[in-house]
Amino acid sequence: MAEDSESGGEKTEDASSRKLLKSREEGQVAKSIEIPSVFVLLTGVIALYFSASYIYNNLVVVFQHNFKFDKIPVLTHLEIINLLAYHTQKIIILCIPVMSVIVLFALISNFAQVGFSVSWQSLEPKFSRLDPINGFKQKFTSRAIVEFLKTLIKVSVISMVAYHSIKTELSQTPFLYDTSVGYILLYMLKVSFWIFVKVCLIMFVVAVLDYAYQKWKFLEDQKMTKKEVKDEMKQTEGDPLVKSRIRQLQHQAARKRMMADVPHADVVVTNPTRLAVALKYDGKTMDAPKVLAKGAGPVAENIRRIARENNVPLVEDKQLARNLYKSVDIGSEVPTELYQAVAELLAYVYKLKGKKL
Repeated sequence: MAEDSESGGEKTEDASSRKLLKSREEGQVAKSIEIPSVFVLLTGVIALYFSASYIYNNLVVVFQHNFKFDKIPVLTHLEIINLLAYHTQKIIILCIPVMSVIVLFALISNFAQVGFSVSWQSLEPKFSRLDPINGFKQKFTSRAIVEFLKTLIKVSVISMVAYHSIKTELSQTPFLYDTSVGYILLYMLKVSFWIFVKVCLIMFVVAVLDYAYQKWKFLEDQKMTKKEVKDEMKQTEGDPLVKSRIRQLQHQAARKRMMADVPHADVVVTNPTRLAVALKYDGKTMDAPKVLAKGAGPVAENIRRIARENNVPLVEDKQLARNLYKSVDIGSEVPTELYQAVAELLAYVYKLKGKKL
């Protein structure tokens, strides 16, 4: 097992943000179909409950229109078209409020899970889906088994709730014999409403658990092998060997530029052999002395060599060399706390050269 993991064959690494984004673009997201289902059912029932009087009044108008016997209608083609148009209009008017609420909450429930995501790749036809062998294998995957068990639990629990609710209400049926048809309808609607509410609550619990499972399953499926992680790093950040080589070349180029400035220095402060710092000061163009080059070990030796070849004075000052090397970057001016020491050093050098500060 350890060998497989090291070779990159086993998916043990969490998915990178790049892979998750790519999966999202392909339409693969952690999503539970149970959440939209329960929202559609619950909002549909609630919308029907609160719009019952509105629907009832419109149905009364429709029935009155259909069953008035003032005259016998002549069913011509035009009359049939008018009847169809009238009933279609009424049906649309009845459905618009309820359907609007259902569609709105269906969109909200999906948006709450995955946000705004449009994937055209998921709509592309894939002929591999038509393979009967793969289709048969998918019937026995862990996901298929979980879906089967989930459906079985839902049907069983919902059936039990509906059965017990109806059984409880059966004791009230004898009292309905002497009531009006309207009252019976209202009673049936009330019982049905509360059955649906109980069913929705159960489905809501199932939906929450299913979403947690789908989230976990999605992240597990998106895990990467060690080799995939390395390959992705090479694609996004570049090959580490290439990057190391580029940095090395950059350092070499910077060092060459630094060494080219050493002949222009006024003085090189040494430690005496381990460190070397080249200083330059021009009162006309600079506010303070500037470090042209610095280095330790072999780099310091090269600075000293170039300084000797170009008659740049070498002055040994261990403490000043150490402070300049640690606190001042190449191309930067000397900090104020080192002004005094550097000024004394430059004054000494200029005195030797016969120059003035």
